[in-house]
Amino acid sequence: MPNIHTASQEAIDKVRDLIKGIDTAMLTTVTPEGLVSRPLKTQEVEFDGDLWFLTSKDTDKYEELLEDPRVNVAYAGKSYVSVRGEAELVSDPAKIREFWNVAYEKLLDTTYDDPNLVLIKVRAETAEYWETGSKMKMVTHLFQRLTGHDRPDSDLNKTVDLH
Repeated sequence: MPNIHTASQEAIDKVRDLIKGIDTAMLTTVTPEGLVSRPLKTQEVEFDGDLWFLTSKDTDKYEELLEDPRVNVAYAGKSYVSVRGEAELVSDPAKIREFWNVAYEKLLDTTYDDPNLVLIKVRAETAEYWETGSKMKMVTHLFQRLTGHDRPDSDLNKTVDLH
């Protein structure tokens, strides 16, 4: 099991940098039958420990979150990030309007003032990341591992406590 490091602004900044520019995340919810994942567009907000998504109340994920708010959010892009947390359903028309853009009108076939819209706010508890964006770091890490000089404090894979 990887070492879990305590939350700091540095850890939050690191996760923010790793997920920045990755538009789609996989949100995993808990159901009576098991785990279910689906893609959602991450809102254009600077990560401060919370992640935001927009959905409709007439979806399975909405019902699942009412029953069990535990979630995982996975990002894959220049790096891989897995965020564990608890979801809160937020029905705030002003906040929905803040996040709204024309793409949602097409995607969700509705307007920002639709009372069926709801935000999912994920309060991140921990994040595990695999930093693969730096080729030099990867080569150095692999060389150290192959030569038996692998450092246990390698920053290519870490789990950080965010709450």
